Amino acid sequence: MAGRRRGARTGRGWDAAPPRPRTSRTGQRGDSVDQRDGPGGQPAESAGTAELAPPAGRSAKSQQVDEAQQARDICLRQLAARPRTRAELAAVLRRRGISEETTRSVLDRYDEVGMIDDAAFARAWVTSRHHGRGLARRSLAVELRQRGVDPETARDALDGLDEQTERVTAEELVNRKLRTARGEPAALFRRLVAMLARKGYSAGVAVPVVREALAEHSAEAAEFTELVEEDGLIGDLPDPDAGRGWPT
Repeated sequence: MAGRRRGARTGRGWDAAPPRPRTSRTGQRGDSVDQRDGPGGQPAESAGTAELAPPAGRSAKSQQVDEAQQARDICLRQLAARPRTRAELAAVLRRRGISEETTRSVLDRYDEVGMIDDAAFARAWVTSRHHGRGLARRSLAVELRQRGVDPETARDALDGLDEQTERVTAEELVNRKLRTARGEPAALFRRLVAMLARKGYSAGVAVPVVREALAEHSAEAAEFTELVEEDGLIGDLPDPDAGRGWPT
């Protein structure tokens, strides 16, 4: 038998064939990825140096700057919808998790530049709600308090709404209703007085205004108004000053 050629590979020793590349876990030929290897096939001990680990936490100053910017963005969105009082904005920021310190800082700055002005807000609110909805001083004072306007600022805003102005507005409301109202004089009387009471008018304003308007509305209504006090009807009407509602 012929001997093997010198130099033929025997599978051992220096002339052994190079090992076939192993198949990776993904099924592709290439270098295998040991379970100990890090991401991208890097050795585990070098994997942590491929990307610097994020800092344990941002500085307190950086967090405060981010929170302040978030607070400003929230306030600007609120003010774009309609004017707001300082208390309204503070309540929104509190619900959104903004700290008290950041809230105070941002709102103080908005006060300085005139972006929030409770006095101007109160004056505009009184004018708009009185002429637009016919609300009287009592109802307007409640609304301003609900929006966080302090009592002194509210009083200043309501000073321009005197009794004569309230009476003129009440007359306009009643006359507008009477143009389309139907029913017996007694029912009309109660409905109209109740309407004024819901808008915050006192009995001292509501009852005389309705009586005078009904007297001019029809002969039957005029006859009824002459008997109102004699029948005790006015005495049966609850006064909103006592905290009770008016009849509907």
